[in-house]
Amino acid sequence: MPISNTLLTAAIGLLAAPALLSAQSRKPVTDESAVMTSAKAVHSAVLSIDTHVDIAPSNFTASGPNYTQKLPRTQVDLAKMEEGGLIGAFLVVYVGQSAKLDDASFASANAQALEKFDAIHRLTEQLAPSRAEIAYTAADARRIHTAGKRVIFIGVENGFPIGADLTNVQKFFDRGGRYMSLAHNGHSQLSDSNTGERDGVWLHNGLSPLGKQVIVEMNRLGMMIDVSHPSKQSMLQTIAISKAPIIASHSGVRAICNHSRNMDDEQLMALEKNGGVIQLVAFNSYVKCDPTRDLPREQARAAAMTDLRTEFGITATDRREQQTQIQALADGKRNAYLAQQEDITARRYPSDPPANVKDFVNHIDYVVKLIGIDHVGISSDFDGGGGVDGWRNASESLNVTAELIRRGYSKDEIAKIWGGNLLRVMAAVESVAARSKR
Repeated sequence: MPISNTLLTAAIGLLAAPALLSAQSRKPVTDESAVMTSAKAVHSAVLSIDTHVDIAPSNFTASGPNYTQKLPRTQVDLAKMEEGGLIGAFLVVYVGQSAKLDDASFASANAQALEKFDAIHRLTEQLAPSRAEIAYTAADARRIHTAGKRVIFIGVENGFPIGADLTNVQKFFDRGGRYMSLAHNGHSQLSDSNTGERDGVWLHNGLSPLGKQVIVEMNRLGMMIDVSHPSKQSMLQTIAISKAPIIASHSGVRAICNHSRNMDDEQLMALEKNGGVIQLVAFNSYVKCDPTRDLPREQARAAAMTDLRTEFGITATDRREQQTQIQALADGKRNAYLAQQEDITARRYPSDPPANVKDFVNHIDYVVKLIGIDHVGISSDFDGGGGVDGWRNASESLNVTAELIRRGYSKDEIAKIWGGNLLRVMAAVESVAARSKR
């Protein structure tokens, strides 16, 4: 259907709007045809970056289905990125936390981390060099985008695999790691985790002495410091030490959803002063916390799931490690497990209505109003549990831009939110490292 002159004028007017509008001056766009016309134009023009995507090395092999194709079991792959107009993504080198902080555990984690580094390099250097390339700098990202390829970054979730050897930070950096968090779900040798809030038990009361050394080393190298999983005290201590801006690669707003993984106003204002950026995450349970939820139902569901895992020998406590154990079951047992899981979660004890793109963008609005447009970004945590209605995989990325258009954000503001702010921080971190070498 041809676009009417009225709708085209509205779209052009939005694209030509003043670069940065105040929250008070933004005017919602209610005409859905105008919204989608503008969203498509803006989305195709900006360098969009999702800063947190988990991977499985098995999807990065030359034999069998791989990340170059539209895979049925992944939320992100090159095909979905291309379909959804998502230009860049941080593919994550994640290794789960071990209860033991010893040499054997560190060595095992390091080997798993290197396997994921190798998988990402295999994608860009062997499987799809004409479609994707690793960005090592902010300038690389813009060059790769201009060349028409997907921009692949590497992030490290959990510093646990570096063990007690500070030189591993440089080894990860040399392999392309451009951000790293010092802990995941559980206290590491480097930092306390947000999970200490559950029982009030802390290991370091923030950062460990080694963790403080790691921050200095990351500044020296030009590696962004990610504070999404570490504790609040760890985050505030990191800001006090770091000479460069920091990031939260996938977190939400605590004032909207009171979860220990989310950042409160004190943390957000400290992030603003530091010059950093929070990449708001589209993870259902961090986006939407319903205080009126049915707690007895949730407790019954949790108990049923515990019994199910016991029955099938699923012993891991970390969600992603549980998924690994489930996938390792023999076909018949795995199918039986998944069928019983669906019965528990979808029929016997269904969850509250899921979060959607509107709920997700509420977090963006909140941070923009509190600390400004320059400190906000976007992440999904796809293939690690992320996803909200309307943005369930990379092919639906346009829907996020459309919601920002509805709320009156300009093209330049959306460009900042979708990746410009992250690249600004990345360039600033690079500058700090360059000055330290003079």
